[in-house]
Amino acid sequence: MSESQNGRGALLAGGLAAILASACCLGPLLLVALGFSGAWIGNLTVLEPYRPIFIGVALIAMLLAWHRLFHRAAACKPGEVCAMPHVQTTYRVIFWVVGVLVLVALGFPYVVPFFY
Repeated sequence: MSESQNGRGALLAGGLAAILASACCLGPLLLVALGFSGAWIGNLTVLEPYRPIFIGVALIAMLLAWHRLFHRAAACKPGEVCAMPHVQTTYRVIFWVVGVLVLVALGFPYVVPFFY
């Protein structure tokens, strides 16, 4: 099964969009927690206006990945990559990890004021 049909591309796009969506808010906090410092960290707030676009891309990619991983899984023919149980399990675990990343990107700006 090609990459466009097995959901790998949609998972990658969803994960990348989730990381970019949280780069403006969660990025500086994560860098400071890891011990990085400097005035340049404040430059990550430039990404804030693009946050809704990144979240939209992440949600669309997650919807496509869900459709390809869970809805089309029954359409796999024996011997194809999508028919192998360990491959399906790996993609589904990655899907849920990326889903958690998207939820963190969505909820972080609303939860962080409670910690200050």
